[in-house]
Amino acid sequence: MHPNVARPGPRIIFGAGCLAELPECLASLGSKNALIVTDPGIVAAGHVARATGCLAAAGIRATVFEGSHINPTETDIEDCREFASSINPDVLIGLGGGSSMDTAKGCNFLLHNPGRMADYKGYGLAKNAMLPFIAIPTTAGTGSECQSYAIVSRDDTHEKMACGDSKALAHTAILDPELTVSQPQRVATLTALDALSHSLESAVCTQRNPISSAFSAEAFLLIASAIRDVLSGTAGLDARGRMLRGAALAGSAIEKSMLGAAHATANPLTAGFDIPHGLAVTIMLPHVIRLNHADPESSSIYQNMARHLGVPLIDWLEETIRLAALPQPEIPITAIPDLAEAASRQWTGRFNPVPLDLATVAALYQQALAP
Repeated sequence: MHPNVARPGPRIIFGAGCLAELPECLASLGSKNALIVTDPGIVAAGHVARATGCLAAAGIRATVFEGSHINPTETDIEDCREFASSINPDVLIGLGGGSSMDTAKGCNFLLHNPGRMADYKGYGLAKNAMLPFIAIPTTAGTGSECQSYAIVSRDDTHEKMACGDSKALAHTAILDPELTVSQPQRVATLTALDALSHSLESAVCTQRNPISSAFSAEAFLLIASAIRDVLSGTAGLDARGRMLRGAALAGSAIEKSMLGAAHATANPLTAGFDIPHGLAVTIMLPHVIRLNHADPESSSIYQNMARHLGVPLIDWLEETIRLAALPQPEIPITAIPDLAEAASRQWTGRFNPVPLDLATVAALYQQALAP
């Protein structure tokens, strides 16, 4: 059995209004002193007040750290760790998008383990225990609530590091579609497309297995059934709930397998040109799927997915992306050699079903970035 398959998954609580079950989750852990890691936007949306209010009613102290940022850096994690050390919490709660959850997970690494996040790039390098972690996503999304990795950027190069450990996996993930209503439309669009990319990349990566494939397939069905409502801004709670469940299942698929070339080529666009991750991966995804059709097994998987769509997968994907009306960043073609070199060092690229070399990666960028 592949080692990823043996990793446990979080307890999942799903349903409109299920944030109210947070006190029961903490009570089951014996928690009396929680740290909520979030950002100012989530505070302004009122979600933090709802969480702290229901905890206070249950006699559970909750302190709020609202300093998480998009694409958290090593310094961001250290700031959160210092804050956490001052209150000595017995449980961590990540409330927000993937960045808040990653910040909470990164903080969990450093609370009782020495060094900086760069010391934990890889898997299973944290020797000491971590606190219980509760993940509450407000986007649908990254699937971070179902993954044991904290994605943290280096301070200097902005390289994204995947720092994983089974102890960092959430004890419980609370999936409340009411919390996603406050998302700005741009955030809802980019996180939905990111979740879609997770279901598609994990479905064909070389680390796939029967369990991850089941997660990928169900994630794709849920996401495909809801994403166009999300992109158009017309999604009700039912569609939001399907997107939220689909994003979590896609995160579970990654946890049990891996990603591929779309993420390997997206990360240098984010690091070098400050392009949001969801946009970067969406720019690259159609070209990666065309590339992967050269692999017969991947092509067959794509065709099985397309049976539920009624049209070829690539046609459906490109039309869905067109509906998103995303801007096309202006990136000079002269940047392609450096981008290709950076992408070749991304570990997710090693799991793409069609092997990647510099020429192949450069061709992907050429197709995606040509005017």
